[in-house]
Amino acid sequence: MCPFVLMTLPALAAPAVEGLISVPSADTVANTAGELERLVKARGLNVFTVVDHAAGAVSVGMSLRPAMLIIFGNPKGGTPLMQCAPSMGLDLPLKMLVREDENGRVWIEYNDPAWVAARHHAGACPSVEGVGH
Repeated sequence: MCPFVLMTLPALAAPAVEGLISVPSADTVANTAGELERLVKARGLNVFTVVDHAAGAVSVGMSLRPAMLIIFGNPKGGTPLMQCAPSMGLDLPLKMLVREDENGRVWIEYNDPAWVAARHHAGACPSVEGVGH
């Protein structure tokens, strides 16, 4: 198992989508994304970019509920995983989506680490839990 997602999030799940963990947030999309960025950096990980999907939609004359994708990671953790299971490069760097649903509720969503490990047959890969500490 490769436990590489921020483990600071509670394991509160929304309706199940295979391989997806959904955690509710009591704050806005922007504030939640900002706090996640802070937590990622505090754990010694790099925030590579934040994609504002709603702004992208506006740029082409369309609308979309607030949604921000945070792309983050650390080569110290990702490289050993890709050495062990090269296809992990499809799921690295890590991503977390913060989005507002049709009822105005905000969700933090990310890939289940166990699902990602199984997808890439990475069960025998070394753990990278300590990366960023």
